Amino acid sequence: MRSVLLLGATGLVGRELLSLLLDDTDVSRVVVLARRASGARHAKLEERVVDLDRMDEHQDAFGVDQIFCALGTTIKVAGSQERFRVVDHDYPLAAARLGKAQGATHYLLVSAMGANAHSRIFYNRVKGEVENDVIALQYQATTIARPSLLLGNRDEVRTGERIAAKLAWLTPSKYKPIEASDVANAMVRLSKEHQRGVKVVESRELRVSYAR
Repeated sequence: MRSVLLLGATGLVGRELLSLLLDDTDVSRVVVLARRASGARHAKLEERVVDLDRMDEHQDAFGVDQIFCALGTTIKVAGSQERFRVVDHDYPLAAARLGKAQGATHYLLVSAMGANAHSRIFYNRVKGEVENDVIALQYQATTIARPSLLLGNRDEVRTGERIAAKLAWLTPSKYKPIEASDVANAMVRLSKEHQRGVKVVESRELRVSYAR
């Protein structure tokens, strides 16, 4: 029986993860830290509505076996590159540090296809930097998922994503959009493996090898 903490529970992948983790008989406790309530109700759910800028005030919440981080935004939603970096780099790294200090052994991060700390593209560079910084903490197990374009029911409309989804049949397998539910299923399966060291799973492998 595992205890887990989930960040990003109200997002596209996070909502799917929360449902799966609550239904998982191998999970005894699900702690959620979020800026707004998820609306979920379950006997093993412990939800805290918090200011993520003050995450360190909730250190006790990180006393779990595994941490799932599905935090993510866009520059448009964040309002600036600086704020985007806070959400996609600083929050995941702060959570990883707190978890390591509290004894968590497995950190599972939803990153993105193309993540590269040396990329000229700001988005990809930030994703690559957070991957590297989390890996440097040397968890017993670190799992990084790199999905391509995510499909699912978002709270906000993203016109570019809708167009890309319609043209998915023209896209090479490596780059095909992936359902958020497939990413969540893959992450839960990967959490059960608890493979020591660092495991990076690209989008096609998430969809083909782990989603079902």
